[in-house]
Amino acid sequence: QIDSLAVKRRGDVRKAKLYYLRDLSGKAARIKEKLS
Repeated sequence: QIDSLAVKRRGDVRKAKLYYLRDLSGKAARIKEKLS
């Protein structure tokens, strides 16, 4: 039970990091569009 919980949490963290990075790159692209 504990193991599956740990795996689930690790997956959530990875997902969160993915969304965070995607959001960062999206913001960067938006800023670039404004500058150009």
